[in-house]
Amino acid sequence: MKYCLIVDDSKVIRMVARKILEELEFETDEAADGKLALAGCQRKMPDVILLDWNMPVMDGIDFLRELRNLPGGDTPKVIFCTTENDIESIQKAIDAGANEYIMKPFDSEIIQAKFAQVGLL
Repeated sequence: MKYCLIVDDSKVIRMVARKILEELEFETDEAADGKLALAGCQRKMPDVILLDWNMPVMDGIDFLRELRNLPGGDTPKVIFCTTENDIESIQKAIDAGANEYIMKPFDSEIIQAKFAQVGLL
């Protein structure tokens, strides 16, 4: 079973994403900020990370840069899931190591399409 870490400061977003991913037969875990997510990745490296941009403590970009420097941190597929939609932000995310980008709000169809694009479905 593939393992997805859902990183978002919104409990509602984490709950919706978890429901969708569990229906797609992913094992899931959650983190409310980048620092907690980094600690989670050090315990168990996920196959995929659904990552919010704007969070307290450590934002998505800083988390992603630190993740990619961890042993095995180059392995997870990282899909940004955010309201940041300008081309500069998208390019910044890709440059930091993101594999794909989803705009909020999202639904099961969007998640399935993006996960398929990165080879997870």
